[in-house]
Amino acid sequence: MSMRIAFLVVAALVGYAVHALAQPRADLRPAMMPIASSSSNGISFAWFYDGPSRTVVVCRAGMASSEPPDCKAQATLP
Repeated sequence: MSMRIAFLVVAALVGYAVHALAQPRADLRPAMMPIASSSSNGISFAWFYDGPSRTVVVCRAGMASSEPPDCKAQATLP
């Protein structure tokens, strides 16, 4: 009788462990942190830092509201 109870407890624990490990995990990286910004003659620049990848990204926005920001320039820090 006690052997059946022990088996059922172990089976329940294994089932719970398999269920817990099968759950999807979200990637909870922090967002890029803003460092600085500047503007001159209607053109704005903003610098952002991504800690996990040690990358600095600069974004440029023009005067026209229909023009999307350009964030292609980036550099990886040593």
